[in-house]
Amino acid sequence: MNKREFLQAGAGLALASVAVQGNAAAASGALTRAEYQTYVDLFNANDPRFIEYYHPEVVLELPGSEIHGDTGIRDFYANVKKYIKEQVDVTVFVADENTVAVEIPTRFECVEDWDNSFWGVPLKKGQVMRIVSFGFYQVVDRKFKHIKSARYKMIHD
Repeated sequence: MNKREFLQAGAGLALASVAVQGNAAAASGALTRAEYQTYVDLFNANDPRFIEYYHPEVVLELPGSEIHGDTGIRDFYANVKKYIKEQVDVTVFVADENTVAVEIPTRFECVEDWDNSFWGVPLKKGQVMRIVSFGFYQVVDRKFKHIKSARYKMIHD
């Protein structure tokens, strides 16, 4: 076997492994990356159906605050999205039957002046911030029951 054949065989095995892991996740009842991406797409589009991914008794832990209940999260984001257009991407996704862990680079664009922003500083229309966060989701009945979010770093253009 030459080097090229060896590399092609390795790539094929790697792709087969990913396919098997994806099917195993779906078969086990774990939330799949595709399902999580659907949630992110709804969230990014400000589609109210994103709330369907939250358990009614969800707790969202953010740096410095906690939000309780799916309606609490819905109301929080309804207010935030008056001021911010948020674009979340998913670069790392790991899941088992009860947990999802993600790395999520996010772009925040201020669409209206926001004097009392959740950042703790006033934001001006047109201002853009980019961060990378980690999210850890406890999943119950295929819904997010407890979420811990932590900012990893700010990205300065």
